[in-house]
Amino acid sequence: MASSSKEPISNPPIPNDDDEEEDDYEEIDEDDEEEEERERRPVTEESRVRSDRAKMENLFRRLSSERVPIRVHDVIIQGNTKTKESLIEAEMEALKSATTLQELLKAASIANARLQQLDIFDSVKITLDSGPPELPGTTNVVVEIVESENPLTGSVGVFSKPEARAWSLEGSLKLKNLFGYGDIWDGSLAYGLDLTSEVSAGVSLPRFKKLITPVTARLSLLSQDWLKFSSYKERALGLSLGLLSSRSHDLSYSLAWRTLADPSQMSSKAVRRQLGHSLISALKYTFKIDRRNSPLRPTRGYAFLSSSQIGGILPDHRGLRFLRQELDFRYALPLGFYNAAFNIGISAGVTVPWGSGFLSRPTNLPEKFFLGGNCSPVCALGGPSSLLGFKTRGLGPAEHRRQVTENSTDESSDASSAMDFVGGDLAVTAFADLSFDLPLRVLREAGIHGHAFACTGSLNKLTENAYKDLSLQKFKESFRASAGFGVIVPTKLFRMEVNYCYILKQQEHDRGKTGVQFNFSSSF
Repeated sequence: MASSSKEPISNPPIPNDDDEEEDDYEEIDEDDEEEEERERRPVTEESRVRSDRAKMENLFRRLSSERVPIRVHDVIIQGNTKTKESLIEAEMEALKSATTLQELLKAASIANARLQQLDIFDSVKITLDSGPPELPGTTNVVVEIVESENPLTGSVGVFSKPEARAWSLEGSLKLKNLFGYGDIWDGSLAYGLDLTSEVSAGVSLPRFKKLITPVTARLSLLSQDWLKFSSYKERALGLSLGLLSSRSHDLSYSLAWRTLADPSQMSSKAVRRQLGHSLISALKYTFKIDRRNSPLRPTRGYAFLSSSQIGGILPDHRGLRFLRQELDFRYALPLGFYNAAFNIGISAGVTVPWGSGFLSRPTNLPEKFFLGGNCSPVCALGGPSSLLGFKTRGLGPAEHRRQVTENSTDESSDASSAMDFVGGDLAVTAFADLSFDLPLRVLREAGIHGHAFACTGSLNKLTENAYKDLSLQKFKESFRASAGFGVIVPTKLFRMEVNYCYILKQQEHDRGKTGVQFNFSSSF
């Protein structure tokens, strides 16, 4: 029997570890070669932008979804050759207390704005750099500043003075950062179209000692000519100190030596008895909130101002003792068509002497209220002042001037020109204004628009026991009124109005006139 031969069953092949390692090394080598090849490829601008955009989106996503903890390790200041580091470090204090990246970015933005507001740097740049490697979660704040190359600057311009109801040509010179404390020294000269002139010099410090608000000091010589309206000229040499200044609060002190004179010798009895020298020592506090979207053409928002002043702080027999309070409120309501808005406002003010028997004594002339002038009530935020259609100091209590014999027979002379307007102790004004775009496109693009308005105001005397005769009926009868329409031309510095004013109500000696009136206003 032939035996069949059987092949031995061989064992299954055993994988060789060395072969696998060689294969792996080959794959790794291929990957490295691909990475090296990608690195050797030129990075295009598009790919770089795409990568940066992805990184920024990732950062914003993280900032919006979670709070990133961080702590400021150090503040590094660069570029200050003249400015003291203590001034810059004082503005950076808020950054040191930040605990998250979000808080740090917000504090850095505020600090940058405050450094710019010092007006002594050409540029300010704040960057966040990584902190020391041994201190994870920290950052170094780098402040790079560029100081002004020319510390001496000058300016010339035409400005509106709502408190004086006039315009003036002003020139000023400023010397910035003389001693490195952010100090600004300036001198100015102003000449008004109403023969008002002022020469002044002052200094302002953004921080003084441990005070966190700016401190200002100003020496001024003011001369105002009121002969045409009230038969006197005013000259005052004074010093004013700004003690507190913030977004909503302002506290100041003024000390002045004032002289009232009548070169014409034609003033009324009420003016003559106040001529001479007097000392003013007054403290003034102002609270102001302005939430309007524009001071020149407000279409939404509101504004409020309260001003309180007390005079006679120094114990001097020549010092004027008085109390003065002013309130002002504005509101703008958008109407939703033609960019139209309805503005309303009401202002009130009262001033009286203080001390024993104060209501039996007269209020000093410059501290009284005077109404009229060519300033728009929409822009001016500072108490009762403007009443469209009436001239400067054109209404209110008035007294006859001294009569001159040769002019007494001139029947053509204006009766109001022989009167001295002596102002009032209680003033109230109100207005309503409807502004709207004009149909022409070229006018809309230039910001030129139209408006219709109505104004009313009252000025009464309280002192010298006059309050006893002021009944509610007489108070109502004391209101004057005007209405009209016009075209408004806004600019960067002021707004000009060409209005047609119609006098609805005036009294015998008032200087109101129906017709075209040009009004100029600014937000300063």
